[in-house]
Amino acid sequence: MRSVIPPTGDQTHTGSAGEQSVSHGPGRQARSGEGRTELGRLLRDAEMEIEGRLVEASNTTLRVILSGGGRSVRAVYKPVRGERPLWDFPHGTLAAREVAAYAVSESLGWDLVPPTVMRDGPLGPGSCQLWLDETVEPPVDFVPADELPQGWLPIAAAQDEDGRPYLLAHADDPRLARLAAFDAVINNADRKGGHVLATPDQRLYGVDHGICFHTEDKLRTVLWGFAGRAVPPEVAAALRAFDPGVLDDLLTTAEVDAVGTRIKQLVADGRLPQPPEDRHAIPWPPI
Repeated sequence: MRSVIPPTGDQTHTGSAGEQSVSHGPGRQARSGEGRTELGRLLRDAEMEIEGRLVEASNTTLRVILSGGGRSVRAVYKPVRGERPLWDFPHGTLAAREVAAYAVSESLGWDLVPPTVMRDGPLGPGSCQLWLDETVEPPVDFVPADELPQGWLPIAAAQDEDGRPYLLAHADDPRLARLAAFDAVINNADRKGGHVLATPDQRLYGVDHGICFHTEDKLRTVLWGFAGRAVPPEVAAALRAFDPGVLDDLLTTAEVDAVGTRIKQLVADGRLPQPPEDRHAIPWPPI
């Protein structure tokens, strides 16, 4: 559950949602090409009002209302100026990486990332991503060790504060397997369970892609249940047709080249990667 608190006084509001209704559907308004175009215009150009801050996020992450043309949608706005410096990623680049992840998802035709754009806002330039308001329990979780759901894959053992055994596990779901392939392509360093969102219309999305696309191997994920599995033929076909050039304006040349290299390696291996043995393979916290 994502907690949102009202903005503090130093977060300037612009505009007002007024009497317009906020569209809560995560994907209904973006299914057709025309709907995507309209949604893209809203995300890029609509008036932005800050509604609250996501308190669990390590960087400044704001829920906003975008209003224009008689419509309103909620979105997640991550201003560049609110990014916390990291030792291994260039400062001020996380918002562009969020947009790059969406560009990869769209180019592959996988619809795994909510529509995401770069735009200006009350706190300056940043990424702006459609908010998924209707979500259900994600297919990744900690479960009691003796209650592993049928069809779920165990990833790691754990204990609660009273010493009771639990398992970190996820569903054996082809949608998750495709997301695992996507993460291998974008070199996702932070695929937590909470970054996997499922919706009532049987869609599955990944969010929070700010620390992806490094040139060095950084893959950390909770989806290791698919490690070593064959890459599905339709996934391999989409990867072969992918043009990394769609990322030229968002990433460095070396990072774009690394995407192409990872794709070639994944297709050549024909199997999803195994967890590394020389570093932590699961992000913390996992959920």
